[in-house]
Amino acid sequence: MEVTIVIPNYNGKHFMKPCLESLEQQTYQDFQILIVDNASTDGSLEYMQQNYPNLKVIALDKNYGFSRAVNEGIKACNTKYVILLNNDTTVDSNYVKEMVAAIESSPDIFSVSSKMIQMYAPELIDSAGDLYTILGWGICRGAGRPISNYTKQDSIFTACAGAAIYRTSIFQEIGFFDEEHFAYLEDIDIGYRAKIYGYRNIFCPTALVCHVGSGTSGSKYNSFKVKLSARNSIWLNYKNMPLLQLLINLPALLVGYGIKYLFFCKIGFQKDYATGLKEGLQTLSNCKKVPFSIKHLGAYFQIEGALIKNTFSYGFDWIKRKLFKR
Repeated sequence: MEVTIVIPNYNGKHFMKPCLESLEQQTYQDFQILIVDNASTDGSLEYMQQNYPNLKVIALDKNYGFSRAVNEGIKACNTKYVILLNNDTTVDSNYVKEMVAAIESSPDIFSVSSKMIQMYAPELIDSAGDLYTILGWGICRGAGRPISNYTKQDSIFTACAGAAIYRTSIFQEIGFFDEEHFAYLEDIDIGYRAKIYGYRNIFCPTALVCHVGSGTSGSKYNSFKVKLSARNSIWLNYKNMPLLQLLINLPALLVGYGIKYLFFCKIGFQKDYATGLKEGLQTLSNCKKVPFSIKHLGAYFQIEGALIKNTFSYGFDWIKRKLFKR
């Protein structure tokens, strides 16, 4: 086997059938499927046993979150590549084939992000990979834009772990997903770490995935999600930026957090956002920073350039959307 497809699940029984049926239709068959269940209470395990008795399932004793679930799956597989796939997805019949071809195009590629399409608005992008900005914002590239806009392979900051392929051997070098994150921004964190070590993350426009979105959390914004995302954003910057880079970027980061706070004031989640930021700052001592090495200096300069570029490109895109309705 060349590929293991790891599907984390928490109370997603209703998603499993269409997801697994789409994987059965793959033109590329050199893969195995591994379900990692986070102590679901909706009968997911019983459903899997009755309907898919031949699939390998890891049943965790409680809900450890996305990061722990996918780590369990990655560590349990012995294949060259691992695909992480959300349960609220269906994939095109050539999905695995295209993902494998993309990651095999160069040995310095750590991850490949697929072309995620909105399940209930299939003319629109859900994600074409993730960008990260100097403001400390993770940007879901292309979200809400026509699918015709993203037809070429491109470099991205990090892959969206909802439907991405990773080179398994690199985890041994850079470490696994940070389980303290529980969920949210963990994919940007590990992709950022890989970039520090000199690896690349790319977008594959021919690997198509339809995605419901927020299938586990239930909504785009909720108290749990806002709080964890805020906390994790503090950790992400602290862990991956050397002290000098943090100091240089601090004014921009403060502006970014301020704008986000005003946004959450508008939609009623300002207390959750502030609580998350406070928790992130209070627990910095628990974070494991990426060790600084002079051999990574060039990567840090490239990353800083990408942070600045992504900020301006996002701003320009926002202006087009909001002011010119384009």
